[in-house]
Amino acid sequence: MRIVFDTNSLIRSIPHKSKYRAVWESFVEGRNILCVSNEIIEEYTEILQKLTDSETAEVVVSTIVNSPFVRFITPYYNFNLIEADPDDNKFVDCAIAAHARYIVTDDHHYNTLKRIPFPKVDVMSLSNFLSLINS
Repeated sequence: MRIVFDTNSLIRSIPHKSKYRAVWESFVEGRNILCVSNEIIEEYTEILQKLTDSETAEVVVSTIVNSPFVRFITPYYNFNLIEADPDDNKFVDCAIAAHARYIVTDDHHYNTLKRIPFPKVDVMSLSNFLSLINS
């Protein structure tokens, strides 16, 4: 299944002791396909460097970039569906262009997508996605 992973969900799923670690492993092991754009990779790098260190950020981003289970997407249109936090639109545009099944996030700004009939973008919380992959 093709998934777009918001940065907050990525960060929460990486630590070995995280209760969401199985989500990260589902991409690393190829049970799900992670869809990213260059903008998303840049954000992952920036936030990981702020929260961890350059070495950890490099390892995580390198794992993503070099994975055969990652699809690089180039969105050619900006839908601008999230007005409250325009920075989140990069994930929405990637999900639309990738025909992703879900954006996995706990960010409440994405709730606005539930009221937009087209283009349809489904959002799933990190805990619900964990339940889905464990079932």
